[in-house]
Amino acid sequence: MATNPRMQALTEAGVSAWLDDLSRDRITSGSLAQMIEELSIRGVTTNPTIFDKAISSGADAYAEQLRSLAAGGADVDAIIRALTTDDVRAACDLFHDLWASTDGEDGRVSIEVDPRLAHDTDATIAQARELWATVDRSNVLIKIPATLEGLPAITEVIGSGISVNVTLIFSVDRYLSVVDAYESGLELAASRGHDPSTIRSVASFFVSRIDTEVDHRLEALDSPEATALLGSAAIATARQVWQSHLEACATDRWRALGTAGAHPQRPLWASTGVKNPAYDPTRYVVELVARGCVNTMPEATIDAVAQQGVVPNDSLSGTSEAGDETWSALAAVGIDSDDVFAVLEREGVSKFIESWEQLRSTVAAAAGRDA
Repeated sequence: MATNPRMQALTEAGVSAWLDDLSRDRITSGSLAQMIEELSIRGVTTNPTIFDKAISSGADAYAEQLRSLAAGGADVDAIIRALTTDDVRAACDLFHDLWASTDGEDGRVSIEVDPRLAHDTDATIAQARELWATVDRSNVLIKIPATLEGLPAITEVIGSGISVNVTLIFSVDRYLSVVDAYESGLELAASRGHDPSTIRSVASFFVSRIDTEVDHRLEALDSPEATALLGSAAIATARQVWQSHLEACATDRWRALGTAGAHPQRPLWASTGVKNPAYDPTRYVVELVARGCVNTMPEATIDAVAQQGVVPNDSLSGTSEAGDETWSALAAVGIDSDDVFAVLEREGVSKFIESWEQLRSTVAAAAGRDA
């Protein structure tokens, strides 16, 4: 079949569309290969919720390996590591040609450090290195959360020559800290003899969760001014992030890194499935178009864009002032941005840990182990 023209238009506009999902069935059935060909999918992101769904709903695909690992005495965490890294390795192999043809920009597959380590710098570094070695594919990205403890881990892991997907970013201030951590990592890598051109990174900004939190607060205010601002916070923040990205790429520090062969850390729009059914299901895609970013989407969002998305050439450039004005209006009605972002980070880590524990319970039950 021909490539979907709307998804192709997204690629031509400079946005890399990645699938926010992975399962063994997707790989072995040819479903993922078909999405690469027909829907211009150029990468994959995973998380504990995705793996829990994959293993619980596709038990047959994992049954033989699960039995073998359990019979060999592997504990729950070792079984999870084997199942998930095997899936990620297989997906990396599927994307290898795209990775090679884009000089390493796309064809990327992300796997996450245990979220229980989000506030443990040294353990995050150790597990990131372990995951990198276990998957053993140059097109893998290791996901590290942008907590305060995660920032020095990002620098050290990048400094070890490992490509990183930085997750759980909600604010412009934290995004700027992530940019600094990445650039410090590149400088460290160069000092250790690594070729910076082989290192890639994306900074994952979680979009829809901002609207969910801010809309809840706006609804509680129950005023015409607050109601008029519903659904505005997430895209306003993304506009500010994009401007910050452009400014970061124009500094003397970045120019020196770029001259040495380093690649910009691309903003990645994550959590792009709408949580409010009243919103256009394509809004966190078509309103976040600019050359040089990534949008990772659940399948339902990809389908919505493929069926009805009106993809502009650029919907982000020159919008930062509008983003500033939106946040000024939000502050005027009493929305405390610092509190919003602190709550979102805290809840984000908590939700990932809950998902990890659910994954452990699923695997324990299938393997006859205690979680």
